[in-house]
Amino acid sequence: MPTERGLPFSRLSHDDIAREAVRRGLVASISGATVWRWLRADAIRPWSYRSWLFPRDPAFADKAGRVLDLYHGLWQGAALGSDDYVISADEKTQIQARRRLAAGTPPAPGKARRVEFEYERGGTLAYLAAWDVHRAKLFGLCQPTTGIEPFRRLVELVMGREPYRSARRVFWITDNGASHRGQASLERLAQGSPNAMLVHTPTHASWLNQIEIYFSVLQRKVLTPDDSPDLSALEARLIEFQAYYEQIAKPFEWMFSRQDLTRLLHKLAEPCLQCASRAA
Repeated sequence: MPTERGLPFSRLSHDDIAREAVRRGLVASISGATVWRWLRADAIRPWSYRSWLFPRDPAFADKAGRVLDLYHGLWQGAALGSDDYVISADEKTQIQARRRLAAGTPPAPGKARRVEFEYERGGTLAYLAAWDVHRAKLFGLCQPTTGIEPFRRLVELVMGREPYRSARRVFWITDNGASHRGQASLERLAQGSPNAMLVHTPTHASWLNQIEIYFSVLQRKVLTPDDSPDLSALEARLIEFQAYYEQIAKPFEWMFSRQDLTRLLHKLAEPCLQCASRAA
């Protein structure tokens, strides 16, 4: 890392690496282009980076393990029954209705589709969705904003119909957002639907929530590029795509298991142990 070498950089370019190699006496001379060719052959790009969140929840393994078990048809070590259901739910917030100031043009030979850069803002809405993990059923609604009440409407939308209304248990997997956070959210859900159980993912672990996979599809298919004259048109498009997607949807092939989680957490812990060892 540049900081470990006393260099005033946040990241290194191939020219920076070439100069450092010469300064340290690794080679008599070398060009940045040569460094680039070598690194390209080894698929190493020191100038690239990605952001990530290190697990901070002290009960991360236990909370994540419960979610993974549900995806694989287990709860507290026992197999789920035919009248047990697993729902993954969340909100997609601040979706803007953007009316482009000029009409776009379709793609043509040798030319990409063109979308006007400038737009007028038509307001924002929130899209709340619930995904039946094992049956590939999708439920959703649009609301002016998120909150406890909008989430209650989503729950009623699902739990008010069969087979969920008469199910033995319906597990609701959610994150720790304000709409469904803490012990109070568990009690609210059980009060409105006694057969419903809220299961929280660990903090900063949205990748464990399957509804986020659908949201990524929605973002690519519907909202990129976005061009809606108003909120009514935007809402109609979201609900129409939801109905379309459900017709072709299949359960996601979720392969990540408790064993994979254990290996991942051990791998993440190794750098911390090395840092602690150097500090000691």
